[in-house]
Amino acid sequence: MLPVRSLMLMSIILLMIFSGCSEESPANIPNVAISKPDYVLAIHGGAGVITKENMNEEKELAYQSALNKALDLGEEVLKGGGTSLDAVVAAITFMEDSPLFNAGKGAVFNHDGQNEMDASIMEGKELMAGAIGGVRTIKHPILAARAVMEKSEHVMLVGQGAETFAKEQGLEIVDPSYFYTQQRWDALQNVLKSDPDRSELDHSDRKHGTVGAVALDRHGNLAAATSTGGMTNKRYNRIGDSPIIGAGTYADNGTCAVSCTGHGEYFIRYAVAHSLAAQMEYGHKSLKEAGDHIIHDVLVKAGGTGGLISVDKDGNVYLPFNTEGMYRGFTKPGMREVKIYKE
Repeated sequence: MLPVRSLMLMSIILLMIFSGCSEESPANIPNVAISKPDYVLAIHGGAGVITKENMNEEKELAYQSALNKALDLGEEVLKGGGTSLDAVVAAITFMEDSPLFNAGKGAVFNHDGQNEMDASIMEGKELMAGAIGGVRTIKHPILAARAVMEKSEHVMLVGQGAETFAKEQGLEIVDPSYFYTQQRWDALQNVLKSDPDRSELDHSDRKHGTVGAVALDRHGNLAAATSTGGMTNKRYNRIGDSPIIGAGTYADNGTCAVSCTGHGEYFIRYAVAHSLAAQMEYGHKSLKEAGDHIIHDVLVKAGGTGGLISVDKDGNVYLPFNTEGMYRGFTKPGMREVKIYKE
């Protein structure tokens, strides 16, 4: 008979072997952090009917390149010990400059042929937040949202008042013609010809083109930010979920950071971003459990389409969506993924 000490050692070795072979081992699940990483950054560029059938190779490569560049810029901040706030802003300002995304330079047109943009940002340490809505001349809406958070006593400013405030803060103001792109203009004309009373989140390829970023920095602070041009052919100064804290954007160091993209009216009604955090805090769900519940259960039953990106306080990442695809990616030390289509 083997000594007790030997039996104990053999049991430990067997346990290690079988644990390592388990298909459910965290090592086999990329978005689960085995140990807390130094930093995490995740981004999205919209969700919707995005399939290989309606995507040519050139366009696919352009989106992959843009997503990787946005991750590069945000990761550079985090690698250097910078804050999660600076990282999400770096990623989003780049996407606002790209005509590929429905934000900033690539914003869609409203019914009157104008670009109206919304943005929001939130940090998880003090739960400070800022947002702007319906602006037409601010080159980088996300910078205006951050200025509202850091340099005013308010959370949300809209329209001309938001533009006046941004100008007073020294942000770059441009002529509305800066935001013109032929693709977005043609998309508006197509909607006006077929059904003038209909608005679409992104008529060009039926996707929700909002951009967003969430990050965890080495100091343990979370941040989330979202920016959008809204709906093609929208009317009456319509504002969606993107600038609404708790609907399209939320961050709390105790739980997670979230940025959403989708049919804004549903994300507002179901307070999607905050709901995910609340499920974690009060229902003790994991990031994945909470994300699956709100995106694949609650929203699907309600008829809402879209997705979100999220990172929790431990560095876990989850990017769920209930559409055919979502422009998305994340990076952390030693790992990066950029994807477009449903797996």
